[in-house]
Amino acid sequence: MTASPHDRLPPFPADRRETFADRNAVTADPAPWTDRPVEVGLVGAGPWARAMHARVLAAGPETRLAAVWARRTEAARETAAPYGAHVAADFEELLDHCEAVAFAVPPAVQAELAPLAAKRGKDLLLEKPLGPDLAAARRVADAVAEHGVVSQLVLTKRYHPATRVFLEAARSFEAVGARSCYLHGAFLGGEFATGWRLEHGALLDLGPHLLDLLDAAVGPVAAVRATGDPRRWVELTCEHENGAVSQASLSGSVAVPRALTRVELFGAGRPLVYDTAGLDHEECWPVLRRDFATAVRTRTPTQVDAGRGLYLQSLLDRVVHG
Repeated sequence: MTASPHDRLPPFPADRRETFADRNAVTADPAPWTDRPVEVGLVGAGPWARAMHARVLAAGPETRLAAVWARRTEAARETAAPYGAHVAADFEELLDHCEAVAFAVPPAVQAELAPLAAKRGKDLLLEKPLGPDLAAARRVADAVAEHGVVSQLVLTKRYHPATRVFLEAARSFEAVGARSCYLHGAFLGGEFATGWRLEHGALLDLGPHLLDLLDAAVGPVAAVRATGDPRRWVELTCEHENGAVSQASLSGSVAVPRALTRVELFGAGRPLVYDTAGLDHEECWPVLRRDFATAVRTRTPTQVDAGRGLYLQSLLDRVVHG
């Protein structure tokens, strides 16, 4: 599932250790938050909204969960109650009670509502994928650009300090090839075996995460193709602009003890490896919250914004339509 709280970075090879000299700076505690909290309205009241969005946004000090709206009023009430958030009767009322909107809904619903929030001048914390298809994703990204709102994508692994250390090291690593995987068993049953995930499979749910990491670590993807069934197991082969080739294995339908996410870069030196096994996923959330609130208060773009989401969706579209 999207939030796999089971990742660990392995020991760094000795001949790469100097690349990680600034690790302490990357993981240092942030300065105290001195601005007022961003008032955020949450759309959605499902398991992911309860487990992550509501809890993290209410934890502050950078944000405050101001309101919750969902099509199931009772679910919205249960999500809002622990944090004293307002329960909105409809989407318009939610917009009246916040300055930014976080989405924890299926891609089709996000693509319908996010442009309306942008039109009202609300900054957006968006889930991946932006929409169910490229056209819907483009409508979201276009609305963000047209109305000049801040946007940030919940690519959860991007916010873990270990991921940032790995990507910084990858900038000076000349990869000729890469292997990667993102595997779990959430589609086999449970609260995350939901409609859109089962319909589209791992490509839409897990694909954005792994393609984002490969694109950032190896270099821009020039071409991508796939074999397999996204509802069972799909294998992606990416050709990068720098000539490197990478492969990505994706499945949400395999019985593994914990979610597996691993990226291995290969070149003239020893491999550079990123492995999330054992990482504390809770370390992602303060970074995500601080990044979003800082972008909102300073009006500066984020690295993983709606434009990035549109780019990733274009890669997924190439896989689907060739």
